[in-house]
Amino acid sequence: MRFLQFFGLKFNPFRKDVPIEQLFSYRSGTELRFRLGYLQETRGMGLVIGEPGVGKTTALRAYLRQLNPASYHVCYFALSTLNVREFLSGLAVELGEVPAFQRVKTIRLIQQTIQDMFHERKTTPVIVLDEMHLASNAVFDELRLILNFEMDSQNPYILILVAQPPIRAKLNLNTHTPLRQRIQVSATLRGLEEGELANYLSTRLAFAGNDEEIFQTQSISAIYSISNGLPRQVNNLATNCLIYACQQGERYVDEECVYQAANELKI
Repeated sequence: MRFLQFFGLKFNPFRKDVPIEQLFSYRSGTELRFRLGYLQETRGMGLVIGEPGVGKTTALRAYLRQLNPASYHVCYFALSTLNVREFLSGLAVELGEVPAFQRVKTIRLIQQTIQDMFHERKTTPVIVLDEMHLASNAVFDELRLILNFEMDSQNPYILILVAQPPIRAKLNLNTHTPLRQRIQVSATLRGLEEGELANYLSTRLAFAGNDEEIFQTQSISAIYSISNGLPRQVNNLATNCLIYACQQGERYVDEECVYQAANELKI
């Protein structure tokens, strides 16, 4: 990519696959880690909500990465296209078991495995269910059944539901009241604040090998205005700004460059 050489970059600073140790620490992400830390101590169910592109999966990846594999068994999968049988079978497999043919037996198998992990192996299952706003009501009902341990007297697991804002309306349905009442921690992940954006851009550039202030003050304001601070939008826009500036032979990104890049992205 020519723009990398033009700006003296070792790699695209705004790429998706950022190493955990290079993730930018911003206010909303720090608040999320604090709440997940509390959930880790108390166990039970937590809910993480965020708009598309806000960085939910990245934040969860960072959280799961720091868990001691000797003490925590991580199960992660998305529920966007799973029916009840697929969900139960997938969860059983993630827990290291072979699903039973009958639904009730699979539920009991999952519960028993979670109990054995927690009490005998001293390992806490951490179940992360992504795209929960797309899950069917039937899947929500199954979750309520699965999470009933010792007549609802203990939580030998950590369950994190990850979803976009429409999850609120779904959980507010009367039929899901028992599940909603089990949520111990709820966190809404927001994007970068406007005052954090300049530091985010310069930090990403520095990791990639450029310490110059490529993005001018007005261009940073324009990026925030267009992206609303959503990391995915920021990254896409910033990358295209660098490409456009390179094409124009400009060493810095100004406001006009941002609007041209946004126009090419149709955002």
